[in-house]
Amino acid sequence: MNPNQSLLKKITAAVLAIGPGIFAIGYTIGTGSVTSMIVAGSTYGMQLLWVLALSCLFSWVLMEAYGRYALVTGETALFAFRKHLRFGSVIAILIIIGITFGQWNSLIGILGISANAIFETLILFIPSIKGFEYSSILIVAIIIISIMYTFLWLGNYSIFEKVLLLFVSLMGLSFILSFFIVMPDLKEVISGFRPSIPQVEGGRMLVAAFVGTTMAAATFISRPLFIQGKGWTKDNLKDQKKDAIWAAVLIFIISSTIMASAMGTFYHNGIAVNKVLDMALALQPFVGRFAIAIFFIGTLSAGISSILPILMIAPLMIADFQAGKLDIKSRRFKILTAIACVIGLTVPVFGANPIQAQILTQVFNVFVLPLVILGIIILINKEKLMGEHKAGIMLNLGMGMAFIFSCIISYNGILAIWEIMN
Repeated sequence: MNPNQSLLKKITAAVLAIGPGIFAIGYTIGTGSVTSMIVAGSTYGMQLLWVLALSCLFSWVLMEAYGRYALVTGETALFAFRKHLRFGSVIAILIIIGITFGQWNSLIGILGISANAIFETLILFIPSIKGFEYSSILIVAIIIISIMYTFLWLGNYSIFEKVLLLFVSLMGLSFILSFFIVMPDLKEVISGFRPSIPQVEGGRMLVAAFVGTTMAAATFISRPLFIQGKGWTKDNLKDQKKDAIWAAVLIFIISSTIMASAMGTFYHNGIAVNKVLDMALALQPFVGRFAIAIFFIGTLSAGISSILPILMIAPLMIADFQAGKLDIKSRRFKILTAIACVIGLTVPVFGANPIQAQILTQVFNVFVLPLVILGIIILINKEKLMGEHKAGIMLNLGMGMAFIFSCIISYNGILAIWEIMN
């Protein structure tokens, strides 16, 4: 056997061992996250790094809690809410509505940004298409969403995982490489761990968007389903714990490198981000058109790695609520994912600014988060359900802090939307 092939197989096996964490990364780091990190880094430097760090820390806590509950009880999240919580059916329905609304709104921005990224890259090599922006972006968006729907039509968990593995790997490598190209001041990066909120217009919105994209409620609610799809049992408690840690660490590393790269190329030069590939164009003086290719691959991979799980979220939650099973083959799954595809084309069809649309849609993701956290706090502390595996002091402390944090951010998000409306 070729030694290089052997090494490649070992690396692939190690990444695949992350398991359901691949879906967590897919839900979390999409073009919404990329956009929020770029805007934050270009506008405020590393001032919001502490928000990212807290969001990733609490995401790990919640992935661990939901994963542990699923393995010990064999139950999925919304099914357990309906079965064990007072007013659980009402809570579960509110979560389904809230997450679906937030994720479908995110999909609108994600597809718009992905299609714009491809179009802006094509202009660099085919200048003659410059006058056909609307039709070209719409066609590209339709092609992207059609390919994603084809994968969903096959209804195979293993295929979903491998597709996400490919795009998450490309995304991570691209953005980390961008970081080393720019190589910002490390002291300035570290200073971002000191808590502060930008006291300027749009500061609240960006903080809420940060949390909305990093502490995505969909990630935690869907985790038991993907653990089920992976075939893990109670014997995989240690695997689940490692999976949650690695997912949170990778989310932080990739997101922080994007923010730091944006700070290094934009912040000190006072350049605003108005287009999807502004970041790549800023890297161009360092490595020419190669920079555009790097950032294009990263941005597109981030978008595609999010589109697939977002299209799945509504039918998955409904199946979870009704039967507590992973459903990826039914007629309902195919119809609801098709509806999501049509909704996702909103930005390309109406020609809206995808960056502005994406930041606003991320804010809506925070509003159901307190319910999602409170539900698992109650469930994982029921000794009748969890036995010796019920939450200990540290896990309860982490979940309690996550709940308080989510309430503060939700309130912050309400104020941000109120500012826009007035």
